[in-house]
Amino acid sequence: MLRAPRHYELALPVAAQPPAVFAFADDHASFSSHMNKPSWMMGGGRMEVVLDEGRGQRVGSHIRLQGRVFGLPLSLDEVVTRHEPPRVKTWETVGTPQLLVVGNYRMGIEIAPQGSGSTLRVFIDYDLPAKNAWLGRLFGGMYAQWCVRQMSNDVRDHFITT
Repeated sequence: MLRAPRHYELALPVAAQPPAVFAFADDHASFSSHMNKPSWMMGGGRMEVVLDEGRGQRVGSHIRLQGRVFGLPLSLDEVVTRHEPPRVKTWETVGTPQLLVVGNYRMGIEIAPQGSGSTLRVFIDYDLPAKNAWLGRLFGGMYAQWCVRQMSNDVRDHFITT
């Protein structure tokens, strides 16, 4: 449960109809692929996405991420809380995530028709981490923006190149 959420969102046009956009964003292996690649934001580390039998594509389905960031072990468990193709999906952390700059969070996508394409909105509501909240105050907003932008841009770019 979020205590005092901070919020970041981004909406952008996507050159595809809502069902196609939702299908791509609903596949966490693709949608969260930025976590699988080493980057400066991940301190050269990466996180592995582990899906349950529901593949993160139905209410109650779990999505687990584990790995190393800046050499430190991190892990979290997310559960899908809303799944209404082709419009809305939300998921949130359960338990106590082992993260550096954000604590518990809720994320989601909303997709609306826009002309011959769609508008995609990706958002995150997050708490500061329980331990070392000062790191969250310094870097949480930057990380939230990076994550939302990566997800949004990956969806948009997928439909530009296909």
